Amino acid sequence: MDKNLHVVVKTPDDEDVRVNHIAWDEYFMSIAILSSLRSKDTNTKVGAAIITPDHKVASLGYNGMPTGIDDTSIPWARSAEDQLDTKYPYVCHAELNAVLNATKDLHGCTLYVTLFPCNECAKAVIQAGIKKVIYLDDKYHDEFISIASRRLLELAGVAMERYVGRIPNIDFGDVSYVARQG
Repeated sequence: MDKNLHVVVKTPDDEDVRVNHIAWDEYFMSIAILSSLRSKDTNTKVGAAIITPDHKVASLGYNGMPTGIDDTSIPWARSAEDQLDTKYPYVCHAELNAVLNATKDLHGCTLYVTLFPCNECAKAVIQAGIKKVIYLDDKYHDEFISIASRRLLELAGVAMERYVGRIPNIDFGDVSYVARQG
């Protein structure tokens, strides 16, 4: 790294501590977005961040193959004649990975996730004691997995909130986060 390289942060008013930072929700959703870029999925990169009530990162996750399985040994296709030739029976979702990666109790935590959780991940969220889900995208809103997920989360008393804050421009050249339109 170039030791002459300096990071410069520009804000509307560098002297005003009330405006020269990002909000908690922006910070934690940005972490979830950054985590999503670790995914090898070419169609849907999902990231998750589990945050404690006192604003500490409890765990992170992204969608990918189970630990120890080479990412190139399993298909990443969205559709095929044989369902075993698609990614769906193999990929661990970001939310599940975040729950499984946790090294501390998750009761009372908030999950920030780039895609609304499926019904299977909702079960893990509930079992872990997470009390709020803040999601960026809900592209499967009308599909049974999302309908069942909302029902489960509601019955368990888990709050659900769509993220409406700013979305960071994260760009590593070949890999960048692009918000879905709509």
